[in-house]
Amino acid sequence: MLPYSDKHVWSPGITSVLAIVIATLALGSAVRPAQAVEVGADFADRYTAATLGSVPGLPPLYGGLTFIDNNTILIGGQANTASGRLYTVGVVRDVNGHIIGFSSQATLFGGPNSTIGAYNDGGVVFGPGGVLFTSRWPVNELGQTKPGSTSEDKIINLAALGVAGSHAALNFVPAGFGGAGQVKLVSWSGGQWYTATLSSDGLGTFNLVGLTPVDLDPVADGVQNVPGGPEGFVYIKAGNPDFALNSMLISEYSAGDVGAYEVDGNGNPIVGSRRLFLSGLTGAEGAAIDPLTGDFLFSTFGGGDQIFVVQGFNPPSAVPEPAIVALLSLGVAAGAAWVRSARRRRPTA
Repeated sequence: MLPYSDKHVWSPGITSVLAIVIATLALGSAVRPAQAVEVGADFADRYTAATLGSVPGLPPLYGGLTFIDNNTILIGGQANTASGRLYTVGVVRDVNGHIIGFSSQATLFGGPNSTIGAYNDGGVVFGPGGVLFTSRWPVNELGQTKPGSTSEDKIINLAALGVAGSHAALNFVPAGFGGAGQVKLVSWSGGQWYTATLSSDGLGTFNLVGLTPVDLDPVADGVQNVPGGPEGFVYIKAGNPDFALNSMLISEYSAGDVGAYEVDGNGNPIVGSRRLFLSGLTGAEGAAIDPLTGDFLFSTFGGGDQIFVVQGFNPPSAVPEPAIVALLSLGVAAGAAWVRSARRRRPTA
């Protein structure tokens, strides 16, 4: 990725400047200085952002993150490197259910001998049957780990399928969106966007079927990709404050932003609809939705190696589960016994 000094800074005309510090965690760790974050003009009246600080015991250079269950986060450490792994950490919630800190030290996912998460990047998500999908950067691969495994059970060479180097993040289109169930993939730094479906390989893991690049603005000249050096992304249902249509939030690593995009009928972002959701970031990396509150969480690769949380979203209307509940069924619970994932970028500041 680009050096931090090359990070693009966007200053909206009207923003809410947030410098919020979360109180000391249950572990008694010291309060960390908050990173100044600006909420974009279209969202400043309804959303607030804060840092939860660094995860106790998690190696620096954070990768992507997701939820194993309502009170356990799965997150990458030493991202983008062969020694990268995935770790679990418990969370502390306030009286309203919002996450305010961490309840434990980071623990290697999959047990003490686990190797899950080498080269982990912005994509760490559960899929059908509780299989964990991990983006592997810069080796341009997609890892899959079955519940209970201590190493990745399947690694797909995405370069051989035509994916631009290197694949960086993925997610599944949730129920209620056009294209529900499809898998979407994005590359860093060029922002090339891909769509595919899954088919069982008979071994408990999956093949990618019909992997196809997507032009995100067919009207414009040339093939349009996601700007800003994209990483992790999540889907935001229409009806959330200031989101009239089904949308997506993308952690834009190179730009130092989080962008908000409307999505088309196939669950792909419409680049011409981009609005600034957050700016003033360094190393925006992962992206996840709190299954209890609907809050948006994202990690940073460097930039203090921390997790941020944004409040203001509607809580899920269904039984709380991670974002791909339509695909997972009971698979997430089965996946709770694992370990890690890792990935890279450039030197930290």
